[in-house]
Amino acid sequence: MTSQERLLAMKEGELPDRVPRRANFTPDLRKKVEEAAGTEDLEGFFDMDAFFHISLKRPPDLPQPDYSVYYPDLEDKNVINEIGVARVPGDFYHFTHIVSPLHNAETLDEIEAFPIDENEEWTEVGMAEDVRRAHEEGKIVAGSVTHLYEEAWQIRGLEQFLEDLVLRPDFAESILERLTRRNVRRARAAAKAGADLLYTGDDIAHQHGMIFSPELWRKFFKPRWARIYEAAKEIKPDIMIWYHSDGNVGEVLDDLVEIGVEILNPVQPECMDLLLVKQRCGKKLILDGTIGTQTTFPFGTPEEMERTVRERVETLGYDGRLMLAPTHVLEPEVPVENVFAFFQACDRYGRLR
Repeated sequence: MTSQERLLAMKEGELPDRVPRRANFTPDLRKKVEEAAGTEDLEGFFDMDAFFHISLKRPPDLPQPDYSVYYPDLEDKNVINEIGVARVPGDFYHFTHIVSPLHNAETLDEIEAFPIDENEEWTEVGMAEDVRRAHEEGKIVAGSVTHLYEEAWQIRGLEQFLEDLVLRPDFAESILERLTRRNVRRARAAAKAGADLLYTGDDIAHQHGMIFSPELWRKFFKPRWARIYEAAKEIKPDIMIWYHSDGNVGEVLDDLVEIGVEILNPVQPECMDLLLVKQRCGKKLILDGTIGTQTTFPFGTPEEMERTVRERVETLGYDGRLMLAPTHVLEPEVPVENVFAFFQACDRYGRLR
């Protein structure tokens, strides 16, 4: 089966030939794995079920919003990204410092004056053709929609945005509504082009629970994600919804299923009881991830990796509703041997028929 055929089989409640698997690497680790594999094509070498991403594109002649006024003291304006947030290189590997343009805003007028680009003039040209080519190669096509909470707090500032949710809800609504309209356009474009799934999510939880109360999530975020998903399904009813959040999202698990989430990532074993998640939502959710990047990948042995993969398939993947992957991008401290052990174990134990 191709990667796309595996996904479609899972959607229909059928067993794929094997459990899909994939991994992403930080640059230094990827280089080490490429050297060990003798190729730069790690996706092909490990026979990964990787996602091919599509999205709306900014036309080259469309001017970028001018965010420089928000950073009078910033020397390198090139670190400002497309939503106006500066990501200044840090002093440790690939990490950056986020500088939020609205962290000092005190009035609603200041919030509403911030030029969030809602993608109104972005183009769908080439998206359908990209999907056609990817499907001819058997790939899973993911329509990239990006975030709500994460981009909102990056624009406003983390502490400020969390305060806004409680003390200044109109500030939060102003930012979130514009981000939602932008994401609705991305979702519609992905569905129109024929994507297999919408690639969505927010890091709304930490190791022990939600970053803010479930009630606040249900008020500000749940209805907006529902609108985004509905916009895509109006055009392509069978498009699948993939949702990512690190941490323990158990308090809103049923809510996510209710609004249409079908694939949950990464389901961290360090902070969620995988068997309880399976028992609670096994027929409703495909679990994507489950191999810990806080434990097994960096600190386990190849033998422990083999046992972990086998256990995941036996307890979570027996019904074909599991996708094996690290629970985050693999960082430099991960031993190359564990990467090989992961895919070898997937080969050995991932066959379902």
